[in-house]
Amino acid sequence: MTDPTPTTELRTSDPAVLRALAHPLRVEILDLLDDLREATASQVAERTGQTVANCSFHLRSLAKAGYVERAEPRGREKPWRPAHRSRRLEPDPADTTSVRDAAAVATLVIQREAARAVDHFADPRATDPARVRTTMLSTQRLWATPDELEDLAARLAGLADAFVGRDEDPSLRPEGAVLARFFGVLHPEIGAEAAEEVGGATSS
Repeated sequence: MTDPTPTTELRTSDPAVLRALAHPLRVEILDLLDDLREATASQVAERTGQTVANCSFHLRSLAKAGYVERAEPRGREKPWRPAHRSRRLEPDPADTTSVRDAAAVATLVIQREAARAVDHFADPRATDPARVRTTMLSTQRLWATPDELEDLAARLAGLADAFVGRDEDPSLRPEGAVLARFFGVLHPEIGAEAAEEVGGATSS
């Protein structure tokens, strides 16, 4: 019998597992299952505009890599669900293949989340005062040591810890709670040292 709830978290740096998600439709399918909790290949196809056969293929590929699994059958229907409540895909810094495959997945996720944000700002409903007050966009340029950046990344990742469980259990949501999205990227600037040397050079 299928366990009624997904396990807590997937953490991996395995290049093969990372590579299995490096496809735009697979990222979209996994995102969709996160929202719907579970869905059949037909329902995924309807939402994504793809064929059932194509969605079935990608669902099986995601299942083979451990991202999704079968949910409880609904009569003749055999839905899929996320295998984990959350995922942390962390490349192994010592493995260039792991880093490269994680970057491929990150690129697809960034593109999807950026498109979602663009859609939000283009939606006329985004001008509602309540939504305006709770929407923010920020970019920062800062100088920090690797240790400081690692600490900052950990603190940013932990910002949503106070809200853990509310997605799965509606009874934990306070009155007035709405669904929101948080998307963040932190990275050291490549080539910044050389640029600083050029910008700070003086001529005699």
